[in-house]
Amino acid sequence: MNKIRIVIIEDHDLTRMGLKAALQQQAQISVVGEAANGQQGLALLQRVQPDVAVVDIGLPDIDGIEVTRQFKAGSANAEPPATRILMLTMHDTEESVMAAFAAGADSYSVKDIDIEKLVEAIQLTHEGQVWIDPAIARIVLTQAKRIAPPAAVGTDNSDDYAQVLEMSPLTERELEVLELIVAGSSNAQIAEQLYITVGTVKTHVCSILNKLSASDRTQAAVRALRTGLVQ
Repeated sequence: MNKIRIVIIEDHDLTRMGLKAALQQQAQISVVGEAANGQQGLALLQRVQPDVAVVDIGLPDIDGIEVTRQFKAGSANAEPPATRILMLTMHDTEESVMAAFAAGADSYSVKDIDIEKLVEAIQLTHEGQVWIDPAIARIVLTQAKRIAPPAAVGTDNSDDYAQVLEMSPLTERELEVLELIVAGSSNAQIAEQLYITVGTVKTHVCSILNKLSASDRTQAAVRALRTGLVQ
């Protein structure tokens, strides 16, 4: 199996080195380059053409959004497979999230993500899927609803999900867990807030994913917002 070739563009040395060390331990990933600022990162992207670039939004010279915009504009006519951009940031404001996607970012994650979820995000991004951190899924969906016509908003089969939920409605506890998933809480955080064990949380999460026909927590969060289960 071919490894996913990634580069890391991050100005904070310890963060960059930590990401590189953690990702190099993953059998399916190969770190093929790194850069400490936007100009170096842009040159690296153009030279290496990796499968996925993990780009910090807050670079010191030109930020990650501008790096993404310039790179995507320069490779618009490139033959596939094209480099996909996973934006990594401490910011979860609507302005920064939507600016990143407008620039051409393929996925978006907050920086405090654990390494297992980051690897999952890299894999899904490489496969062409949009990975959105559950902590900011609400921002993206809210903006999509604001700018899209009603027909477009419903393209995620929200009517189908509603019909499924009529047959297998979520319990009160599952709704509480789902609200915390949408808020970006981890299993441990959910357990602490609801005074239940992590094992019980996992059971609830599994049931929620099944009832929403969701493959992961991010998809469940988006579908919960689309169907109005969580406001």
